[in-house]
Amino acid sequence: MTDLLIFAIFYALLAFICLYRLIKGPTAADRMIVGDNVDILICCAMILFSLFSGRGVYLDIALICGLFGIIDTIAVGRYLDKKGRFHNVDSDHR
Repeated sequence: MTDLLIFAIFYALLAFICLYRLIKGPTAADRMIVGDNVDILICCAMILFSLFSGRGVYLDIALICGLFGIIDTIAVGRYLDKKGRFHNVDSDHR
C-alpha cells in the first residue's frame, strides 16, 4: 500500500520538474506539450492517491482535471494555430 503513495509522490515530483520546462520552454508549442504532460502526471498521482486512501472522490477530481486538460490543450492549440506560431510561413502567404 505504501508503494502507491511512493509512486503518487514520484508523479507529483515529475510534475514539478516539468513545470521548470513549462517556464523555460523556448517555444509556445513546447510549453503546451509540457502543460499537457503535467496534467497527465497530476491525474495519475490523484488516481494512485485515491487507491491508497480508499476514497473515490479523488477519482472524480482526476477525471474532471483530465477533461479540463483536454479542453485546455485544444483551446491553446487552436489559438496558437490562428496566430501562426506552428507554421514557419510568412503572413503574406495566408
